[in-house]
Amino acid sequence: MSSSPGSLVLVANARMPSERAQSLQVAKVAAAFERAEISTTLLHAQRNPTPSLPEGQDLFDYYGVPDGPRPKVVALPNVDLIDRFPTRAQFVPARIQELSFASNAASWIRKQAADAWVLSRELETARSLVRSEKSAVFLEIHRVPAGRLRRKWLLEAARGARGVVAISGGVRADLEALGIPAEAITVEHDAVDAGQIARMPEKSAARAELGISPDSKVVVYTGGLMTWKGVQHLIGAAWRLPQLEFVIAGGMKSDVERLRPITEGLTNLRLEGFQPPERIGLYLAAGDLGVIPNRSTPEISARYTSPLKAFESMAAGLPLVASELPSLREILIDERHAVFVAADSDETLAAGIERLMGDADLRESMAKSGRARVKDISWDARAERLLSWMAARV
Repeated sequence: MSSSPGSLVLVANARMPSERAQSLQVAKVAAAFERAEISTTLLHAQRNPTPSLPEGQDLFDYYGVPDGPRPKVVALPNVDLIDRFPTRAQFVPARIQELSFASNAASWIRKQAADAWVLSRELETARSLVRSEKSAVFLEIHRVPAGRLRRKWLLEAARGARGVVAISGGVRADLEALGIPAEAITVEHDAVDAGQIARMPEKSAARAELGISPDSKVVVYTGGLMTWKGVQHLIGAAWRLPQLEFVIAGGMKSDVERLRPITEGLTNLRLEGFQPPERIGLYLAAGDLGVIPNRSTPEISARYTSPLKAFESMAAGLPLVASELPSLREILIDERHAVFVAADSDETLAAGIERLMGDADLRESMAKSGRARVKDISWDARAERLLSWMAARV
């Protein structure tokens, strides 16, 4: 590196902990930077309500971070009235919450970490810092906002920052279209905790704990249940493939309840709901194959997303069936790592699942190819690449 920071501040308007993948990603990123021997502080929002951590666990224990150095964690106050309003009326209170957190984060950095490098997921925090001539500010962008004002702010923040981290090639393309120079952008997808994968149980033990027959042919989905995730098509595939067992682990209570009516009478599917992070490895280990059935719309699904389940599945040696979308092709690359099927279709998804389940040699080949990528797709490798890239731009 051309230079190195004394410390790094990671800014994320996230509820910590929560049932959302965003919170897991933030915790893993922060911990990986700390393991890279950079003193790291995570600034996150003090949301109301926030789930309590299990007794005896800190935030990083909860998210399965192995023993070792821990980042400093600071929960910042903000104006959080979102849950007092019905969903249809939450836009304004959500923006107030975001802006108040962003302002408080920028103020904290100026007072407490003036010389630190900053990696902010919040464009308003980055914009405030660069306007006050704070050096070594970097942005991490997971989607380009649609609104004219926030796009203007994003452009101002990016032009004053030392560089922009895009979570996908789709995000990078939209940043360039906005006017941000290509040389100022790097793409870094999400990643996987290799240590967590190494601690996964054997298939027989995982199935015994989950109550799954050792003789079943099992299709596994882990992750969120928002409509764009396409889980409704996975349920449709389960109706078409009664000889297979389907297990869906994840999702907030409201999303689980939304899907339950279309599973009524479906005896070969388990809709398990949200699982603590430590249990996800059980589901990955128990499956014969995994599924990423994203829909072709909206843009976050087709072009922006960088799903944790893709990296976890590859590292765990779980063969995949995935929607044929730019966002997923970018990660899974080719048929060494997944069977790709047309999005938005119960029928094509079922056909892909049936094909892969019926080809043991292909599943074994995919498992080997996925495991071989662990070193490059780990959070530690991601942190090292980012630190080198940032150092070259300071």
